Amino acid sequence: MGRLNERVAIVTGGARGIGAAVARLFAAEGAAVVVADVLDAEGEKLAAELGGQARYAHLDVSTEDGWQTVVAETERDLGPVSVLVNNAGILEWGTVEEQSLESFRRVIDVNVQGAWLGMSTAAPSLRRADGGVIVNISSIAGLTGYAGIGAYVTSKWALRGLTKAAALELAPDGIRVCSVHPGAVRTAMTADFDDSFTAGQSLPRFGEPEEVARMVLFIATETTFSTGVEFVLDGGVTAHRPDSRRLSPRGQRHAVREVTALGSGRAPGSAVPSFCGGTDSELRR
Repeated sequence: MGRLNERVAIVTGGARGIGAAVARLFAAEGAAVVVADVLDAEGEKLAAELGGQARYAHLDVSTEDGWQTVVAETERDLGPVSVLVNNAGILEWGTVEEQSLESFRRVIDVNVQGAWLGMSTAAPSLRRADGGVIVNISSIAGLTGYAGIGAYVTSKWALRGLTKAAALELAPDGIRVCSVHPGAVRTAMTADFDDSFTAGQSLPRFGEPEEVARMVLFIATETTFSTGVEFVLDGGVTAHRPDSRRLSPRGQRHAVREVTALGSGRAPGSAVPSFCGGTDSELRR
C-alpha cells in the first residue's frame, strides 16, 4: 500500500469498468484520483465512494477545451499530474463497406484524438511533477485484426503507434509512456457475451477489470526501465499459431455476420461495448 502516495492521477473513462477499477486501486495506493468521464452520475458516485482527494470531472476526451479545463483544475486543486491513464474509448460496428464516414470518424475522435489531446495537454503538468507515467489502454485489436470493427482496429493500432512516438519525445523529461492491450474483459458492457466467447482461449475465461488495473499500477510504479512498449493481458489469444483460427473467405463472411448479430441486432455503425479491448467506459449512446 502507499505506492502512489503524493501522486496525482487522471483516469479517463473512469466511471465504470476498467477505468473504475484503476481509480479504486490508485486511490487505495494513496493517489489523488480524478475520475474523468461523460457518465456524470456514475462518476460522481465513484468519486464519493473513494473519498479523500478523489473527485469527478466531466470530460469528453475528444474536445480540446475539455482537456484544458480538467488538467488546469486538477493542477490547481491537487498539484501537477504525475499519472495519466487514457482509458476512455468507444467501439462501433461496421465492415469497411458498410460503416459510414461519420461513424468511422467518431471512433477515431474518441480513441485516438482523445488520447493525443490528453498527452499533449497533460505533458507540461507531468514535467512540473518532475516526470511521470502515461498509460494508454489499447486492445489486442491493436496487435491483430478483427473483421466487422475496422474503425476500432484502426484506432487501437494508431494508439499503439502514438504511444511509441510520445515515449520517444517525452523520455528526456522523465515521462514514460506505455500501452496496455487487454483481450476480453468482463464488464457491464460485455454482459451480452457468455463464456462460450472465450472458450477457445488458452485461459478460457474473461479477464477482470481488477486484473487490468493491477497491470496499470505495475506500469506506473515498477516498470521504471520500460517505455514505448506493450503490455498484453489476453488469456493467451495472441499466442495462438497464425493459422489456428484461419477461415475460408466464405467462413470469414459468415463470422462477420455472426459477430455483427451478436452485437445485438444493432445496425452497422451503432455503438456497442468492446469485446476485444479495455476502453469501454465512454460509450456513445
